[in-house]
Amino acid sequence: MFKLKRNTRSLLEELNSVKHSHDRKHVIERTGESLIQSAINLFEEFHRNYDTETAVDLEHRLINSIRHQDLNRFKRGIKRAATNENKK
Repeated sequence: MFKLKRNTRSLLEELNSVKHSHDRKHVIERTGESLIQSAINLFEEFHRNYDTETAVDLEHRLINSIRHQDLNRFKRGIKRAATNENKK
């Protein structure tokens, strides 16, 4: 079996930790990009399916739900929008 010298082992450990750090940054970057694109697509759906006032309200509710980490803010808006659409 081949034994690594102590400084070689440290170098390999350092390279391994850099790789994990880089991979994690890449995962975060890709996830963020995916979430942003999904939000843009959702905003477009709002405007295709609702009047401008309701679509803008839903955009604000989505942003505020994320900001305050409160899913219910958005859910209430969707329920209200559905109720308003049924009344028309």
